[in-house]
Amino acid sequence: MEFAEVVRRRRMVRNYDPDRPVPPDVVDRLLDHAVRAPSAGFAQGWGFLVLETPEDRERFWTAATPGGGGRERWLAGMRRAPLIVVPHANRSAYLERYAEPDKGWADRSAERWPVPYWYVDTGFAALLMLLTAVDEGLGACFFGIPPERLDGYREAFGVPAEYQPIGAVTVGYRAPDHRSPSLRRGRRPVGEVVRRGRWS
Repeated sequence: MEFAEVVRRRRMVRNYDPDRPVPPDVVDRLLDHAVRAPSAGFAQGWGFLVLETPEDRERFWTAATPGGGGRERWLAGMRRAPLIVVPHANRSAYLERYAEPDKGWADRSAERWPVPYWYVDTGFAALLMLLTAVDEGLGACFFGIPPERLDGYREAFGVPAEYQPIGAVTVGYRAPDHRSPSLRRGRRPVGEVVRRGRWS
């Protein structure tokens, strides 16, 4: 598929065919592409938890999602996804990398960073998975884990303290789903969000 078509077709898919698993070679490509994301200082401070078995996926949904709140329809479709990948950011990998001689920030202070690139770079990796899914004829959705569920998620999967989940990605073959009400807002035109030369 042409890259422009991949970008055009990318959308958050919230319902999947539960009877069609993601082929192992496609799972490998999703992850191979994810680790090609840019990272500051080539720190590559990310980690990916791959959940494919029904037991692991059920443990994820139990640990990471709250009940109620009008999310039942959303959750019903999302739970059908045969694959969940949870990208994690490791801040310490960046602080250590930038304390090396070629960077020289020996104090390992997070205050030196204008933005937390460990999150930015892991977000890049998640986006590459979303685009790869489209290119493979699949659907995918990135969504957050509620803060109040993070401890339960960590405990359920033994996630080390230095790894911070930035969200989760469901992947699978698309099934009919409803359009998000947020889409009624419409896509803002390029001319409304781009400034050339100076802001004003």
